[in-house]
Formats: sequence, C-alpha cells, structure tokens
Amino acid sequence: MSERNIYKDVLFGVAVGDALGVPVEFRSREELRKDPVIGMRGYGTHQQPPGTFSDDSSLTFCLAEALTEGFDLHTIGQNFVRWHRKGFWSAHGKIFDIGGITWRAISRIQSGVDPEMAGDDGDWSNGNGSLMRILPLLFHIAEMPVEERYRLTRQVSGLTHRHIRSVISCFILLEFARYIATGMDKSEAYKSLRTVTPSQLGSFRISDVETGHFSRILKGNIHDLPEEKIRSSGYVVDTLEAAIWCLMKTKNYSAAVLKAVNLGRDTDTTAAVTGGLAGLLYGHETIPEEWMDVLARRKDIENLVLRLEVR
Repeated sequence: MSERNIYKDVLFGVAVGDALGVPVEFRSREELRKDPVIGMRGYGTHQQPPGTFSDDSSLTFCLAEALTEGFDLHTIGQNFVRWHRKGFWSAHGKIFDIGGITWRAISRIQSGVDPEMAGDDGDWSNGNGSLMRILPLLFHIAEMPVEERYRLTRQVSGLTHRHIRSVISCFILLEFARYIATGMDKSEAYKSLRTVTPSQLGSFRISDVETGHFSRILKGNIHDLPEEKIRSSGYVVDTLEAAIWCLMKTKNYSAAVLKAVNLGRDTDTTAAVTGGLAGLLYGHETIPEEWMDVLARRKDIENLVLRLEVR
C-alpha cells in the first residue's frame, strides 16, 4: 500500500461524488446534456441542501466505522440497522433514499437473521447496493491472500446482496482499487485487472455464464466504448462499467465525477463509485475545496479517518 492517506482518499472521494449526484438522481442523460452538472448543487430530486450525501455514503461510513474496531460482520450489520432506524451516519439525521433490496436485508438483520444470510440472492436482486458501499473493505483486506479477500468481499456484499454477480462486481472493484492504492497509474491498474482477475475468478469456480457478464471490462477495453454504449442504471454491472469508464476517460477527480453524474439516471451511485476510485488515484487534496466546504459532516468524516488511522 502507498503511504498516502487512502482513508481520506476513499471516504471523501465517495461522499463528494455522491453529493454531486443527489440533486439530479433519475434525470436522463438527454436532460443533463441540456443542463449539465458543473458543480455542487442543492435540492432537485430529493430537496436536500448542497453537499448532502445519500445512502451510498452513509452505508460506506457504516462499514468504515465498524472497521475502526477490526472486522466483525455482525457489527457492520448492526451499523446498517442503526442507520435505517436512527439515521446513524446519515447526512442530516434522517434517511431520504433506500433501495428495496437493501431495505429488506436490513429488516432481516434487525429481526435476528444471520447477517451472512440476510441479503437476497436471486438473479433479480443485482442492484448496485453493495457495490456502492464496499470500498472501505480495501482498508482491511489489501494485504491478505486473494482467497481471503474474496471470502470477506462475499460476506460484506452478502449483507444486502448475496447473488454471485454482485459479489464479483465488488471483488473486481476492490481489486482495481487495490492496484491503484499500490501506486499504479490507471492504465497499469486496468491492465493488471484484465490480466489477473479472470484466472482468480476461475480459481473460485465461478461459472463462465456469470463471468461472461464482465467481458466488457475483463476481455475488452471498456474505455474504448463510446458514451452511448455505457449504461448508468442501478444494475450492478452497469455501475461498475460506468465507474471504470469514467475514470479511464478523464484526467482528474473533478472531471471523473462530473462525467459520472452527467451520464444520468443513478447519478449518485455512479458518481460515488467513480469518486472513490478517483479519490484513490488522484488524492483527496485534488477534490475542489468549494465542494469540500459544503459537504455534510465533513468534520465527522475527518474524525472517522483519524480513528481508522489508529486502529
């Protein structure tokens, strides 16, 4: 791992990207071409003030909070329950957006279901609700053998999303982030991802049918695709593709997250995942200060970073 503060890079990268996307969530790409996001807005879709982050960041912070005391799946799950019931790590004390699959899983955890069995595992359940919050797991697993990285990724994704496609998406994102965190530039990191990951997935005995869903990332060059081929829905593979595409097509944090937002539809999640990667690649210092200044709970996030540093 590099000596740079990856805790700040990831957490602020995710939160700022998320907050940029919140006011225009669900707007179409065509609408945003006419009125593109070029900075931090407020209100809009969810009628929230500028700098407000959504469930994407809240659940990211819930995971990071749990990791300040080591790895415990039950603690992570209970933090999700605290968020849902009491607004723990929400931007302003209450939640305003939650996906149906995530809601059902958290309700199961609250009722006493084993966290490892809480998430849905149907083919229909592959929304981006685990991908959006998975990046802090990098802090815990980066130096572990690949089998352990995969096992823990599967557990943490499975709190809300147990289908193998969601797990693979999280694993690919974390492996890409891991390469970036070692100091590789984005081209080196993407080359390593495409070279190494297919054999890793094969060693986990994942079917060719499932790995085939990731062929545009692992067999092709995702950044060679034109924008009209990139989808920005809430489907987990779409979000993973879009985030990597946005990172590869741009040259700094601001450009990456704004490109993600202006793809439209699931703007907050696409920009949150892109922002986490871009924060790692370029550093939290490159996030515009005018965006950081209005970010909800900035001091609390900085305090969380300090607690991660001394764990």
